[in-house]
Amino acid sequence: MTKILKWSGIALAVVFMGAQIVRPEKTNPPVDTGRTLQAHAEVPPEVDAILKRACYDCHSNETKWPWYSNVAPASWFVTDHVNHGRKHLNFSDWARVSEHAEKQDAEAKLDEIIEEVKGRNMPLSSYLSLHPEAKLSDEDIKVICDWARAERERLAYESGKEMSVK
Repeated sequence: MTKILKWSGIALAVVFMGAQIVRPEKTNPPVDTGRTLQAHAEVPPEVDAILKRACYDCHSNETKWPWYSNVAPASWFVTDHVNHGRKHLNFSDWARVSEHAEKQDAEAKLDEIIEEVKGRNMPLSSYLSLHPEAKLSDEDIKVICDWARAERERLAYESGKEMSVK
């Protein structure tokens, strides 16, 4: 039995070491300040601080890659989560949201932020287990939701103003 455990341990170590060869690309693309959320929205400092603390690792080009993102298989999951998060919502490229269907996409994205934060779907619980500082308090949620509603109203007002000029 000890021989089986020994060979199983060796096989497991070999597989673990071999897995380290498969390294997903971890990137932080350059941030064009003209395309950021802050360039396209009115973001108060308290909202900015909460978003940077709780959202930016997965939803911006300013990811702080933790040590475990260098060790397979965790590196595969972390990189996949960041890539998926950036594709869905990237605060470093908020202009992309605004360009698709003018202000309507930005308004929808703000509604989605409210829904995800109020439902405590974001940040992901798997992320919070290793990053407890990212946990949103009830006050944080209120601040984000109040800001998103106000920003949505501002965009809707601007859209209405633009439409009446045409």
